[in-house]
Amino acid sequence: MGKITTVGLDLAKNVFQVHGVSDDGRVLVRRQLRRRQVLAFFEKLPPCLVGLEACAGAHYWARELRALGHEVRLMPPSAASPGPRSGVKPYVKRGKTDAADAAAICEAVTRPSMRFVPVKTSDQQAVLLQHRARDFLVRQLTQIANAIRAHLGEFGIVAPKGMHNVERLLGRAAEDGLPANAEAPINLLAAQFRETRAKVEEVTALIKAAQGRDATAARLATVPGVGVLTSSVIAATTPEVANFRRARDFAAWLGLTPKPHSSGGKERLGRISKMGNRYIRRLLYLGAMAQISARRRRGPGDDWLWKMLEKKPAKLVAIALANRMARTIWALLKTGESYRARPA
Repeated sequence: MGKITTVGLDLAKNVFQVHGVSDDGRVLVRRQLRRRQVLAFFEKLPPCLVGLEACAGAHYWARELRALGHEVRLMPPSAASPGPRSGVKPYVKRGKTDAADAAAICEAVTRPSMRFVPVKTSDQQAVLLQHRARDFLVRQLTQIANAIRAHLGEFGIVAPKGMHNVERLLGRAAEDGLPANAEAPINLLAAQFRETRAKVEEVTALIKAAQGRDATAARLATVPGVGVLTSSVIAATTPEVANFRRARDFAAWLGLTPKPHSSGGKERLGRISKMGNRYIRRLLYLGAMAQISARRRRGPGDDWLWKMLEKKPAKLVAIALANRMARTIWALLKTGESYRARPA
């Protein structure tokens, strides 16, 4: 039996599939492993190249296998990532089985055109967990606020839109009075609203503290429109900047560039692709809208943003501005510098 040089590992909750080949491409091992057997199996192998799909649990296993001396590379599962054949999916043979997936991973990891995902540290994953928890709680808070607004509207009690007006709405309900049977459920919803809002503030404080300790996030926060949340999640999520040849590639990775529709020599650009990380794209868009609101308050001028607002709808300008912000972020990640505003 030859020496295993490359292994494709198809991850799962309990049953893992291994596909190992030698340097001349001969299949030397093709077997299933239970979860408790994975580390013991790789402990016996000499250091080799291990390919994994970037999925749930992949970063944990990558760190564990690296600790055993193996070279681990994570790959995007889909070919939708930037670059030619930059996912595992094109290498899967006909049929969907764990063995076929592991063989495809083993082949894809050696391709020179493959794009790889950097292995996240446990600290980076902890930051992302904070963001996901906050996003989940914010969605809950919005649902509760909408429920309170809808139920009180049935009794003619209304208030202007906005999360900050929910307490005002509850105050009016207390003043005007509700039927006895309606007071109890409204009070329960009000208590749930306040409790969830406190949890959101608690998680936000954790994110701010982590962002203050991250030098990269602190540098990104110097970009206008990029606040604590945006800088924190980009620092924890963005892959190696060397994967992007230019700033436009980074903006395309975030889904902020138009989708081309070309045929017969005619090139047309459509709407933005909306590929990539929705959460980062949404934060950049909200930061751009905040900049637009601040710019409108200052009045007319001859800068790029004001000229765009005179010609285009605000939401379209916000997408263009978010694109510019993404390109600026790419430049800061590449150079290691902080943002410097252009002289007026």
